[in-house]
Amino acid sequence: MRPFTQVDVFTDVVTLGNPVAVVHDADDLDDAQMAAFARWTNLSETTFLCASTDPAADYRVRIFTPGRELPFAGHPTLGTARAWLEAGGVPRDPDVIVQECGLGPLRVRRSGDRLAFAAPDPLRDGPVDPDVVAVVVADLGLDPASVRGARWCDNGPGWIGLLLDDAATVLAIDGPGLRFTGHDKVGVIGPHPIGADVAYEVRAFFAGGIGEDPVTGSLNAALAQWLVGDGIAPESYVAAQGTALQRRGRVHVQRVGADLWIGGDTVVGVTGHVDL
Repeated sequence: MRPFTQVDVFTDVVTLGNPVAVVHDADDLDDAQMAAFARWTNLSETTFLCASTDPAADYRVRIFTPGRELPFAGHPTLGTARAWLEAGGVPRDPDVIVQECGLGPLRVRRSGDRLAFAAPDPLRDGPVDPDVVAVVVADLGLDPASVRGARWCDNGPGWIGLLLDDAATVLAIDGPGLRFTGHDKVGVIGPHPIGADVAYEVRAFFAGGIGEDPVTGSLNAALAQWLVGDGIAPESYVAAQGTALQRRGRVHVQRVGADLWIGGDTVVGVTGHVDL
């Protein structure tokens, strides 16, 4: 029996964020066992806490979707850090946890009860081929005139990001009705009116499985690197995600020096043991 934690991420109320399942003491599990358990949980991600192999890291995490292993993902990073702390983990630096993942060491800072990760460098960024954009826009059922920009936003999962004219256009996309004929991992972002309690609305779509991710740290990180880097978005803002799924995700973005921090509240929803 191994300790097990399920954490709701980017919310302070269980059921309103994006849950991640965390299996502790997982060093002796093999790839097939991890993949099978991730399929069984059927969450967007399941993580496995292991001893670090990097002497600078506090722990190592492996991240699985129901279909594959990821080198990095955002809400599993924050949820795993919260589970590790709740289980008695003590970081070398009291203010910064160093997590070893497929991209290497990743910093997670603590500010009160909120956790935030330093956005990793993208594996691929820059403009998207116009022919690819045209297919993606058609797959989403969007009017091409509503698209203000497109960018590769790939820091592991492989997102293409689209900037839309406003939050209402983002929320009007028929998520359950999507059928991808082109690229199958697409994130969209659109601004809310000035004076709203959040600056942007975000949604993340992918083919197969769950179909729409409730709240997505990796996508928000890459979108922020694009929009803040190009001066389109301010250096500090809050994005909403999950509205269309009856969630209330809140992603806090803040640039501090050279770092872009992606943070949110985390709340433990389930604790116990799992027989693996």
